[in-house]
Amino acid sequence: MKRIIVASTSSLHAQGYLEYLNQALKDHFATAKTVLFIPYARPGGITHEAYTQKAATYFKTINKSVIGIHNCSNAKQAILEADAIFTGGGNTFVLVQTLHNLALMEVLRQAILNGTPYLGTSAGSNICGPTMQTTNDMPIVFPKSFKTLGVIPFNINPHYLDPDPTGTHMGETRETRLKEFHAYNNLPVVGLREGSWLDVRGSEIELKGELTARIFKANSQPFEADSSYHFGELS
Repeated sequence: MKRIIVASTSSLHAQGYLEYLNQALKDHFATAKTVLFIPYARPGGITHEAYTQKAATYFKTINKSVIGIHNCSNAKQAILEADAIFTGGGNTFVLVQTLHNLALMEVLRQAILNGTPYLGTSAGSNICGPTMQTTNDMPIVFPKSFKTLGVIPFNINPHYLDPDPTGTHMGETRETRLKEFHAYNNLPVVGLREGSWLDVRGSEIELKGELTARIFKANSQPFEADSSYHFGELS
């Protein structure tokens, strides 16, 4: 059975790294001793090692050790044998390019489908959907494919921002960008606001956190959904 946390972000304002997810992660990774960390998204261009250390510092507080996949001699085997897996945020284009170049996308998908507990934040959440095409990131590299894990039946837009009626910004809003996506694609999109996450257990998907999520479908008006909405049926 799939066990996935799809989180909008790793950090909230004035809180430590992953702190707002603390209880959820204790429960989610209860049976794991070690978490395999995938640092390929490299936020700000930091090294894989520095990013892994950041994750390890948090997981030590809940008595888990961390192994960076870049330190494994056989990355595919490491994924298949992992107690649990965490893919951090950063640039989704860089993450997806690396996973495809190393032929790890399908291996990671199979591990998740086989029940390995998975946590994704930001870019690591973007890859849970069928494609990465609703990321907010700049295309600083060119992946061989936009296809991603497809372990949930819709795309994610993390860090979703509502239009500010008092703002002076004249550029496109996030909602406008997602409507542009639906001019060419039919996949539904869930806009996750900061502090929100999806808890996936098999075919059941529940929204967690204090905020609603914004749902976008092709040829439809976007609407708000709370934890009672049947996200698993959104396809």
